[in-house]
Amino acid sequence: MAKARLAEVEAPKRGRIGRPEGATGNVRETMLDAAEVTFADLGYAGTTLREVSQKANVTQALISYYFGSKFGLFEEVFLRRSRKISDARLDNLAALMAQAEPPTVRDIVLAFLKPTLALRATPEGRAFIRLQSRLHTEPPEISYQLRNEAYDVSTRAYVDALRKALPHLPEKDIYWRVTLMVGAYMYAFSDTHRLEQLASDVCNPDDPDEILEQITTFVSGGLEAPVTPSGK
Repeated sequence: MAKARLAEVEAPKRGRIGRPEGATGNVRETMLDAAEVTFADLGYAGTTLREVSQKANVTQALISYYFGSKFGLFEEVFLRRSRKISDARLDNLAALMAQAEPPTVRDIVLAFLKPTLALRATPEGRAFIRLQSRLHTEPPEISYQLRNEAYDVSTRAYVDALRKALPHLPEKDIYWRVTLMVGAYMYAFSDTHRLEQLASDVCNPDDPDEILEQITTFVSGGLEAPVTPSGK
């Protein structure tokens, strides 16, 4: 399946004959920005290249010239920001590990969360967070390859760091809790507006300090919770 998708993306690119009108460095980013919002709003299956071309004010031929296919466009959109998040997480973790004192669980959680939280400062970043949340509902042939390519190395590095910080936890529990951490932050960061409905006068999910404090406290508590015997 992966080879078939790769062929779908690359074949049109190999067939390029000439640079179409409007092909500039800036227009490529314009198309990616337009596609990011459209994919975030409609999902992969619900998005057409026509909708992206209209939003970006370019021709569909220009999109095909740069990206080859809808999957090629989706791949570029997702990896553009996810790779930066992954790299920032690894940099944060390396800085923690270079300190004289071993990092606490809370330190590790903060290092993991901050690169994604920073995206909430811009409309484009918020669109990517919504797109990333949608990725988990996309077909496996669309989502698995991209998610692994973007995040596998950095997530495994954090699993290793947490195993050192929580040596009493079984490996199974670490993996479960890291997976639940990912689910919790995606929901909290993805503008579901649930808190505005539940507690509009109490909580402010647009305050980055408040959201970081709440999600870090919640996740750290879950990671540090004692092991419960199976079936109890």
